[in-house]
Amino acid sequence: MSITQTDLTRINTFVFDVDGVLTDGLLYCFADGEQVRAFNIKDGFAIKHAISQGYRVAIISGKNEPGVRKRLSQLGIEDIFLGIEDKVDALEDYIYTQGIHPATVAYMGDDMPDFEVMQRCGLRACPADAADDIRAIATFVSTKNGGRGAVRELVEQVMKAQDTW
Repeated sequence: MSITQTDLTRINTFVFDVDGVLTDGLLYCFADGEQVRAFNIKDGFAIKHAISQGYRVAIISGKNEPGVRKRLSQLGIEDIFLGIEDKVDALEDYIYTQGIHPATVAYMGDDMPDFEVMQRCGLRACPADAADDIRAIATFVSTKNGGRGAVRELVEQVMKAQDTW
């Protein structure tokens, strides 16, 4: 599938998975049990800029780590759903309570837990290194890997298409 200008211009909401999208998918585990992920600063800038221009940004992730929540909050993201087992339910609840039309949502995921939820959004996006099944249904495949600027590339393209970058 390919992305069109119309796909980009109708987006007003970005929804992201964390591991493999906002991070490179690596998880560093220390002896004390702490788990550490690395976020890309350019992805963070794009998210903050999108929020400042009135776009909604939400996170739906299966993991629930305090450090992740803190980083996302620092970026100005208010709609953070961590520890989610059913991403479809989380997305549907979010768009219903916020009055968002699914066609205006860009969702970026990278692996099978994102498969069903991506299909309910107007723009299905993934990093270059996403699972094959995810790339097969994506309308936007970034040229960047997860945690390496994929989020920035999506946000920037959408905002440039709308003259808000």
